[in-house]
Amino acid sequence: MHIAVFLAGFTGILGDLIKLNEGLLVWYRLLFTAATMWLLFSWQKLIKRISVADILRIAGVGILAAMHWVLFYASIKYANVSVGLVCLSASGLFTAVLEPVIERKRIRKNEIMLGMITMIGIAIIFHFDTRYKVGIAIGLVSTFFASLFPIFNRRYLKRINVETLLCWQQTGGFVFL
Repeated sequence: MHIAVFLAGFTGILGDLIKLNEGLLVWYRLLFTAATMWLLFSWQKLIKRISVADILRIAGVGILAAMHWVLFYASIKYANVSVGLVCLSASGLFTAVLEPVIERKRIRKNEIMLGMITMIGIAIIFHFDTRYKVGIAIGLVSTFFASLFPIFNRRYLKRINVETLLCWQQTGGFVFL
């Protein structure tokens, strides 16, 4: 858990230090990631053939992930790293609302309540400093996209291996940008 938190924070810090705009930053990131994955997973013979319809759907999920990253880095550039990372904590609320709608499941009231408490915490943290309004708004939209990503991924991971899924997602996001 500590390593994951460190990497998330470090990603934000790098995003702040790299002077490219957020779109170009994510485009290069996806270029390097997709190319590396295609080479490595092809060499290991881990990429499986899937239908064109699945490729397009999976690439669409990659577009959601790319939008999340572009908006995450935009939030950092319009505000700061702390704002971008704190806004990610709203993913619990977005997931609690979106998953039942998309997957036609029952809404879990305790998850909604915990998500609302998180939103109140975000409001309290930034209530007194209006300089970050744009960054917070962008960060929350970024988190909305980040919440959609695992919901849709679960559908495909039941029948498509993770290496194939990742290659097509990264490629979809790259081509989109």
